Amino acid sequence: MTNKNKIEIDGISYIKESSLDSKKYIASTIQIVVLNRGWIVIGKVTESASKTIIKDASVIRYWGTTNGLGELAEHGKTDKTKLDSCPDITVETCNIVLTMNCNQSNWS
Repeated sequence: MTNKNKIEIDGISYIKESSLDSKKYIASTIQIVVLNRGWIVIGKVTESASKTIIKDASVIRYWGTTNGLGELAEHGKTDKTKLDSCPDITVETCNIVLTMNCNQSNWS
């Protein structure tokens, strides 16, 4: 029986990604982005092959949380959070350490 989702080359089997997990991951439009050298920004993220653009961006200068960035992502800024608005940011995607989805209703 032939498996249409599998190919073998030089004895190594490769399986089509969609056959492993039929659920597609959908990222939130608003994300916290941790960049190289410690910069942490929040904004509306779009990606291309090599660049990431963060619109309506702010640098998170001071988290003001007791439970870290996850608290900011889920619950929005606190009274102690300090955000520095800035122009749109374009960064080489390879300089992103991590992205964290935000609860958009708390960041509108």
